[in-house]
Amino acid sequence: MKKIIRSLGLAAVLAGASAFAAEDVGLVNQLNGDVSYTSGSNSAKAKAFMKVREGDRFSIPAGAQLRIVYFDGGRQESYTGPAALTAGTKSSQQHNGAQPQVTALPAGVPQKIAQTPELIQIARLGRSGGVAVRGAQEQQRLTPQAQAEVRQARQTYEQMRKSAAANDIVPEQYLYAVLQDHLLYDEMKGVVAEMQKRQPSNPDVAVMAEYVKVKTEPK
Repeated sequence: MKKIIRSLGLAAVLAGASAFAAEDVGLVNQLNGDVSYTSGSNSAKAKAFMKVREGDRFSIPAGAQLRIVYFDGGRQESYTGPAALTAGTKSSQQHNGAQPQVTALPAGVPQKIAQTPELIQIARLGRSGGVAVRGAQEQQRLTPQAQAEVRQARQTYEQMRKSAAANDIVPEQYLYAVLQDHLLYDEMKGVVAEMQKRQPSNPDVAVMAEYVKVKTEPK
């Protein structure tokens, strides 16, 4: 994320977000329906890409769906309501409802997925008064180590894409995060295009697509 901070001057924003990182244990990476949660004494509607903290309690009504990925270990739990659960550090404690579908994300993926809320915020703040700021930084020449990281990320993405559902954009979120780390905006165009194809009504995806479009337009 260091290159992102340098390119957009958002150190204060991300520093503020990272101040709470120690308490974050997971991320809601898929949400359908009217799911609610309670964190401490506060209750609210759950949102896609929200961070999850240990002790958060989720209530999933009939027909709704919730998926949580835990950063430590990469455990991914998919629930269909009615169900209720409390988040732990590496897995959830389920109180009622059908057992979740459990999968494991490849090593390194949860840490990149964890950046999703900040990446969406960066895309939003990459605009001034609703108009995107153009040409913040040119794409950089990658070191051999960075090239190897991107190659590995693409291989991991292909592996994830084969087993993911058609409307699941977690593989794209992962690859987007890696490419953003290296300011590879041209390559990010194809990734956000895939996101839009799979979730055409997702407003967060629309924001990221606009951000990438502006980054790749001629100055």
